[in-house]
Amino acid sequence: MNMIRTLALLVGCAAAAACSSANLPESQKLSSQKVGEIAARIEAQYPNLAQDKRDEVLRVVVRSLDEMVFVEGGTFEMGDFGWKCDFDPAEVCIWPCGASPDTLCNITMKRDAPLHPVELSNYHLAAKKTTMGDFNLYRSVLGQPIVLSDLAHRTDLAPLFDPLNAAPLETWQEAKDYCQWLGTLSGYPVDLPTEAQWEYAARSRGNKFLYATNDGSLKLGKNYPYDEDHQTLTVRVDAFPPNPLGLYMMTGGATEAVNDWYSDTYFRESPVKDPQGPSSGNNRVTRGTNMSETPWISANTVSRRSLVLESGTHSLADSFRCAIQTKEPLAK
Repeated sequence: MNMIRTLALLVGCAAAAACSSANLPESQKLSSQKVGEIAARIEAQYPNLAQDKRDEVLRVVVRSLDEMVFVEGGTFEMGDFGWKCDFDPAEVCIWPCGASPDTLCNITMKRDAPLHPVELSNYHLAAKKTTMGDFNLYRSVLGQPIVLSDLAHRTDLAPLFDPLNAAPLETWQEAKDYCQWLGTLSGYPVDLPTEAQWEYAARSRGNKFLYATNDGSLKLGKNYPYDEDHQTLTVRVDAFPPNPLGLYMMTGGATEAVNDWYSDTYFRESPVKDPQGPSSGNNRVTRGTNMSETPWISANTVSRRSLVLESGTHSLADSFRCAIQTKEPLAK
């Protein structure tokens, strides 16, 4: 790309000829000027990358921003709000589902999620988990092999490597690095969501929903993955209908790493306004559930998990989605 084209991109393709030359992807949310700025930023970051690879990176960045869901902030009671003790996971009901609130049972088993008030500012959250295809593109740009490269060539394992499956994690840091890579190239403050942001969105802005499905119920094979033989380890990131906010698979497919350190006492001392988690710790928090667990127990919206920082191999059970930490909606 010559200097004239670079300057055209930096001013957002002011002339139609420049836009045509740049061959920029269309965006649902970003102006052509913003897309041009992203393209120029990618070229500046990767001047030696082949043009077709830069174009691919640009498409991923633009699509990632287009798929962000704007989440209007608010207040809610975060944590284990309780559920009736004898319940049918497939039942659609409004909390407390006909039971007296003082007779409800705990949802969580570890007792590390007591109710506490939280007030969140606006933010954006990715509608889908990061895909294996996008994550492998990122790794290739960094000169790294694709995930589980020693297995990816096997035809009998091909379903596990569908590029639209969730990106598997080996370390928490690589999830954070990927999101911040999107931020560097896009010019937006992209990062992992906080634990509070994840739960608020999974509960459709803090409603007392037991499962983060389209209707709050758990119907195997209809709004949650089901494999009778337990052979399926992962599914596509949009395999089932989204929750009311438009977020896919927050209740299945793989757990999701968030930004917070894990502490089993943090909810008792959490600040109300935009909590960020403990200042330090040994493990990070993950939310959601994976394909190997009993979903009616583990797939609820309030269970917390502790993620080992370095597992030693990429795990299909763990993934992530990114957030934009900005209070204003993306707009053309």
